[in-house]
Amino acid sequence: MPRSPLSRLPIRALCGAWGLATLLALAGCGALPERPARAVLYDFGPGPVAPPASSTPSSPPAIALADIESSMRLESTQVLYRLGYADANELRPYGHARWSVTPVQLVQHRLRDALAASRTVLTTGESATLARVQGQRPNTLRVSLEEFSHYFETPTASLGLVRLRATLVQSTPAGERVLAQRVFAARRAAPSADAAGGVKALAAASEAAIGELVGWVDATTR
Repeated sequence: MPRSPLSRLPIRALCGAWGLATLLALAGCGALPERPARAVLYDFGPGPVAPPASSTPSSPPAIALADIESSMRLESTQVLYRLGYADANELRPYGHARWSVTPVQLVQHRLRDALAASRTVLTTGESATLARVQGQRPNTLRVSLEEFSHYFETPTASLGLVRLRATLVQSTPAGERVLAQRVFAARRAAPSADAAGGVKALAAASEAAIGELVGWVDATTR
């Protein structure tokens, strides 16, 4: 009986051919893991192109901006949404969308830029140094980020919700004295019912809330 062609191949070659065939079969069945999808990073955009206005003798007084406070959930880079028509109390993260930094940092940077357009803005540390050197300390603005989510009223209609609580305090020898306090809330419609639309709505709502806050600070300290 004639021998088959495979019987004439060395054992090592047969094992190699069998292993290759097994891998190809597994790949054809989808056994190999797929590469995970890469998260899309978002922020508020480049902001104003023009540089902040320089301080002049007629500029409003300097102000110290404290670090913005928030809940632990807003100190992550997740893009969060709420389903108002199902359970508005539950915050849900988008699977493949992330902020480039935390929402707290995004709002902090934008608020500092908006304030700096007309006055000198200090950190609380710089304010304390100024107090030691010159014997005076500027008023301090303390802000809390209370809401920052993509809110779905229906499966197809949604908006960005932002709420800030601002407190303006004055430092005195007896401690801090509250000068004024106010809540600023803004909502802007989302152009699409997804993470990209929610990001645009949240950026627009943040700009609106920050604009109102800065106007309030200017009027209060005038």
